[in-house]
Amino acid sequence: MPNHYHLQLKQLIDNGISIFISKFQNSFTKFFNTLTNRFGHLFESQFKAKIILNEEEFIHVNRYIHLNPYTSFLIKDIEDLKSFLASSLPEYLNEKQGFCEKSLILSHFKNLKDYWQFIKNQADYQRKLNQIKHLIFD
Repeated sequence: MPNHYHLQLKQLIDNGISIFISKFQNSFTKFFNTLTNRFGHLFESQFKAKIILNEEEFIHVNRYIHLNPYTSFLIKDIEDLKSFLASSLPEYLNEKQGFCEKSLILSHFKNLKDYWQFIKNQADYQRKLNQIKHLIFD
């Protein structure tokens, strides 16, 4: 995403995610500032975290994250998600091991085709919800 990112992380130690995000954002800021000869912070605010309470939420959050570039019209065709390099979805759909611990998600599906169908099933619905969310009062 051009102005934010999503990570689905499993916390293994107390405050582990907070420590990881802090180190990640600090390292990225130092790298970017050195690369562009600038100073100061890059991120506007602290990160937001949501606790996932069960397996159903776990797989639905994964789908939400992978649909995000399509939902926001960053890409037009749902099939383009399969090769969108700013997402981990191509890794999930590929049998090669990369950065992600794919088995945590893929163990819920018979095969990669079923997983891809699960992702695609809510694509248009999620896109429509995104288009009307500005109409909701907080």
